[in-house]
Amino acid sequence: MSAQAIAVYAISADPPTWGHADIMMRAAKKFKKVYWIIAKNSKKKSLFSEDDKLEMMQIYLEHYKLDNVKLEVIEGSTARFAKDVGASFLIRGLRSSSDYQLEFELSVGNRGISKNIETICMFTKPHYATISSTIVRELALLGEKVSQYVHPRIEQLIANKAEKNL
Repeated sequence: MSAQAIAVYAISADPPTWGHADIMMRAAKKFKKVYWIIAKNSKKKSLFSEDDKLEMMQIYLEHYKLDNVKLEVIEGSTARFAKDVGASFLIRGLRSSSDYQLEFELSVGNRGISKNIETICMFTKPHYATISSTIVRELALLGEKVSQYVHPRIEQLIANKAEKNL
């Protein structure tokens, strides 16, 4: 890795958690520029819009005081986006060994799009390993506190959304 390189970290999180933010923050320390992107996934039913997710991701950027991270929403291939912005690396977060197989398969496909883009897998910190956006969303919709999983401002955004959907 080069401190001058550009990386792309794509998520489809609904909502983004401390685990996602931790991977982004650690990547931002290693690269000149990181594109933290929302990859639209039409197969997933989201509670939050892309604009909502960008707002939440911005909260984490402010929390970590990062100025080398750019937020984007994309449709289509993450590897194609990376190639278009001159990125050399795709960042992927791993929570457990079950994530590994999927990420391996995705990295092989991405190499088919651009042989110059490397996939780097970063393991989450152990206390984030069991966090998923799905669990956070379900707990919050049940009225449970989720501040250990998301930034407190995001917890409030989730609560507001839950109230509107009841």
